[in-house]
Amino acid sequence: MPIRRRDFLAMAAAGGLRLALPGKARGQTEPSSRSIDREALVRRHHPVVNKADPFSALSVGNGQFCFTADVTGLQTFSDDYRADFPLCTASHWGWHTTPLPAGLSVDQYHFKNYDTYGRPVGYATDASGQEKLYTWLRQNPHRMDLGRIGFVLTKADGSPARIGDVVNIRQELSLWTGVIESRFELQGRPVRVLTACHPDRDLLAISVESELVSSGRLSIQISFPYGSPENDMADWNSPDRHQTQFTPDDRTADFQRTLDDDRYDVRAAWPAGTIRQIAKHEFVLSNGGGERLELVCLFAPRSPGGEMPNSEQTRQASADHWRKFWSGGGCVDLSDCTDSRAPELERRIVLSQYNTALHCCGPMPPAETGLLFNATWYGKAHLEMHWWHGVHFAAWDRFPLLERSLGFYHRILPVGLATALRQGYQGCRWPKMVGPDGRDSPSPIAPLLIWQQPHPIYYAELSYRRSPTNETLEQWREIVFESADFMASYAVLDQKTGRYVLGPPLKTVSENTETTTNINPAFELAYWRFGLRTAQQWRQRLGMDEQPLWAEVIKRLAPLPQQDGCYLMQEGMADTYTNWNWEHPALLGVLGMQPGDGVDAAVMGNTVRKVFEVWQWDRAWGWDFPMAAMAAARVGEPELALKALLIDSPKNRYHPNGHNYQRDSLTAYLPENGGLLSAVAMMCAGWTGGPDRAAPGFPSDGKWNVRWEGLKTWI
Repeated sequence: MPIRRRDFLAMAAAGGLRLALPGKARGQTEPSSRSIDREALVRRHHPVVNKADPFSALSVGNGQFCFTADVTGLQTFSDDYRADFPLCTASHWGWHTTPLPAGLSVDQYHFKNYDTYGRPVGYATDASGQEKLYTWLRQNPHRMDLGRIGFVLTKADGSPARIGDVVNIRQELSLWTGVIESRFELQGRPVRVLTACHPDRDLLAISVESELVSSGRLSIQISFPYGSPENDMADWNSPDRHQTQFTPDDRTADFQRTLDDDRYDVRAAWPAGTIRQIAKHEFVLSNGGGERLELVCLFAPRSPGGEMPNSEQTRQASADHWRKFWSGGGCVDLSDCTDSRAPELERRIVLSQYNTALHCCGPMPPAETGLLFNATWYGKAHLEMHWWHGVHFAAWDRFPLLERSLGFYHRILPVGLATALRQGYQGCRWPKMVGPDGRDSPSPIAPLLIWQQPHPIYYAELSYRRSPTNETLEQWREIVFESADFMASYAVLDQKTGRYVLGPPLKTVSENTETTTNINPAFELAYWRFGLRTAQQWRQRLGMDEQPLWAEVIKRLAPLPQQDGCYLMQEGMADTYTNWNWEHPALLGVLGMQPGDGVDAAVMGNTVRKVFEVWQWDRAWGWDFPMAAMAAARVGEPELALKALLIDSPKNRYHPNGHNYQRDSLTAYLPENGGLLSAVAMMCAGWTGGPDRAAPGFPSDGKWNVRWEGLKTWI
């Protein structure tokens, strides 16, 4: 049933969606009284692989560095995986920039002007007449593969082993310890491999046991490619475009890498064996004196110093780190549920925690494919997706993992200020698709999006709710005020109606409508209200007077568009539910993801049910499903919430490794993992104004006996 109007109004008056401080808030449900065996919970979802399958590729990492392996525990058969799920070694600092085409300068780029209520505003949306510069700006910088580490496997006749020659496979990723154990046989000879990543250093540790080592039929090869914007991050066909300076020593070797103006270093160490160079950028470590082969490889943006931990020390550090991770923060156990869907949902929850901890908690917002591969966006971050990647960390009581990336907004503030100034606006206009320099990438869509604009205010509010101090207020003050200044100046006063309106020109969340006619989209209107209202609250907390323009825009901003008792995607879109019922159902985001500023509870309930009835879910995107679940939970439709999380759709598939398939060119998608965790946190811990019962976002049919602990209530 829909939420009660008085409860909804109480929710809005409380300041919208935020995470509760410790203690029981109104409407908060209690966590489970019976403690959860967290180790048993995690271990029952360890991925186990019995065949070579690109969609079962497993990763180890530490949040800033990631290594993805095939069934051998290394990147031995990269060519067999490349088309579906490239095997890369990547880090948050590992970026490459190709030289600008001769005769071009970044300052030469021409912006396309869009009429904006009588004045021209330039956007980087057009490649006409500047195709080379446009393409270079989109592709650079791009993440690069720092190096391939794989086995050289030789059959008894001396020929190289193929992927089909590897049999009796059993590979398991221990989520509890962060170690991959890979077992396989080559012509009857067993091999055991342990692969781990150090939690505090970008260091990979490998340990191998097999008689193939002593017979010379198994060795480890380290290869370095040129950087590439392509999906697999690597160009293996341009050996003369980069340099590898090799400096071997007694059981160590340094590799100084130079790619155009970019450089990084790699240090390898091993207890026994010899390393030799076999090609310009290829090196092989062999050990003919025993059946063990060990290697640790440290990647760094500059020459690494200090002692190198060995393989055993690295595995122990990894185990300590992951044990601490799983033992702290939130936890959800569905083992007491009798609904047949519960085991799969629990698997997705556990694997999403692991994958987001690997890919979504670095020093800048992550790419939608994290540190796996580049996809079609060259490894750059999409700032509108940062909410989906990271807000769940706060709900799961792991706020420091979100906090790591929040400093990025302080660093790129000058870039956003310059963009707003160039376009004739006040404050800071946040970019959409960026590398570490914060420069917005040209695109027919990205520069026209605005729904990322209130995000930093949202993150600031999360920071304050966690630590309500003057220090927090001062830390975020400039970000909040400059973000709000842009929002207020972006809204245009329509002299005919006396309302402030958003657009045109703009691209809405769904990205599928016409730039020059889009006006007053529901999602953006509600988020504008939230952002400006919250910014005013920050002024009050700082003892400042209300900002007059912000107050005026809040008061006179156009209402959320609706027709026949349901919200529309945007003003004038009467055929929302017939012709535009595909791509992102963004109108659901105004309550659930957002706190519901300007929302009528009854209309929202009708909207949720209508969307579930008519939407083309096969054309939705990964984060649409948790967004729909959050909205359904908030309007009292828990069965619809559950349906949304597990709906059968091509873009709601979870691979054995816990990643999400979206399309052939995008076979992993982290925003869905993060969105799932946000939705589940809300469905378990509840929200102010919601039903006063355990796990209010789940059906109360007796089949969902959900146990949880450590989650923060959504208000």
